[in-house]
Amino acid sequence: MATTFSAIPLTGIPFPKSEYERRQNKVLEAMARAELDALLVTAHGHLQYLTGYNGRGGYFAPFPLILVPGRTPTYVVREYEVAAVRADSCIDEIVGYTHQYDFAKVCADVLKRYGLQGRRIGLELGCWNLAPADVSALQVQLPDIKVADATRLVASVAAVKTELELKAMRDAMAMTDLAVRTFQRSLREGVTETEVFLTIEAEVKKAGGEIRTPSTTLVFGERTRLPHGGPTRHPIRNNEPAMVEIGGAKYGYAAGLVRGAVLGRHPETESLHDLSVEALEAAIAVIKPGATAGEVDAAGRKVIERSGRPKVSRHRAGYQTGINWTERGNISLEPGADDILESGMTLHLPYNLFGESGYLFGTSEHVLVTERGAEILSRTPHTLYRVQ
Repeated sequence: MATTFSAIPLTGIPFPKSEYERRQNKVLEAMARAELDALLVTAHGHLQYLTGYNGRGGYFAPFPLILVPGRTPTYVVREYEVAAVRADSCIDEIVGYTHQYDFAKVCADVLKRYGLQGRRIGLELGCWNLAPADVSALQVQLPDIKVADATRLVASVAAVKTELELKAMRDAMAMTDLAVRTFQRSLREGVTETEVFLTIEAEVKKAGGEIRTPSTTLVFGERTRLPHGGPTRHPIRNNEPAMVEIGGAKYGYAAGLVRGAVLGRHPETESLHDLSVEALEAAIAVIKPGATAGEVDAAGRKVIERSGRPKVSRHRAGYQTGINWTERGNISLEPGADDILESGMTLHLPYNLFGESGYLFGTSEHVLVTERGAEILSRTPHTLYRVQ
C-alpha cells in the first residue's frame, strides 16, 4: 500500500511552496551572476532554507540539492531517508542512493543526465557537510567538470529575510526572552545549572515553544571560564557570576541571546559586563543599510581598545542569522569584512569578553537591519541582572 505523505502527522513544509520557489529563483539569479551552470547545495541550513527538510539524515553522506537553470530542482538523498525528505520538503524530484560509496556515482549520473559534463559547477566548499573525499569522489566520476567555490552563494540570498521569515524570527525571540527571564528568576544560592536549564525547558514547552538545546551555554561561577559550556550539576554560590547563551527556535529559525547575572557581587565579571555593553552599543549604532560588516566590528573594537584592555576580546563582533543558528559561509562581522548590510538582514552580536583570570562574561543583542538602523528584537534588557 502506497504511503500518503500528507497523512503523516506533523510533517510538511512550514511555509507555502511559493516561498521556497521564490528562494530557489533568487539562488538561480545569483548563479547566473556567478556564471555557474549548476549548483550543489549541501549545507544543512541552506538545504532547509531552500526545501524545508532539516537534513537530519545527512550525517551519512551529502544530500545535495542540484539546481540547474531551466530544470526542476533535484534532491539526491540516501534511499533510507526518501520518505522523510518527501514528507518534509517541497521537492518532487528525488533520487536515492543506498551506500556511502554510491553517493558520488548517483550524483554524477544526475549531472550527466543534465548534460553538465565539462561545465562549471558550484560546490559549497567552505561549508559543513561536504568533505574533501566527497569532492574527490565526484571528480573521479566527472573528471572534466570545472569546480567553483559557491560557499557564499546561498548565504547571500538567505541573509535578507522576508516577512514570513521575520515572523518566525520574532516568534523564536519571544521564546528566547521567556528562557532568559526564567534563567534570571531561577537564580538562588545552591541551584544547579541543570536545574535552571530544566526549568527553562519546561517553561518554554508550556508556552508552546522550542529551545535550540545543543546550542545552549549555561554556566555558573568558575565554569564561566568555559566558552560554550553546557549545563551540569554545578551549583551557584553567593558572590558568583552566571551566564546564559540560549535561543528559541521556530521552523529552524533560531534567535540567540547572551545574558549575564551576578548573585551578590563579583567585581571582575561586573567590569567585563560594563565594557561589553559599551562595545555592543557602539557596534549597534553603526548598523544600517550600506554599512559594511567590517565597520560594525571596528566600532565595537575601538571601544575595547580605548579601554586599555584589548586582549579581553578574542573573537568577531557577530554573524548573520536565520536557519540553523549559524552556518559556515554566512556573513561574518569581523575585521576587514566588506559584506554590505541590507535592510531585512538579521544579525547576532555576542560581546563575550575574557578577564585576566579567565572569566568569560558579556552580553549580546539580536538585531534586524532596517532603513532606520538596527531594530533590537529582544525585549529583555542587556544590562547586568543582579540577585541580592
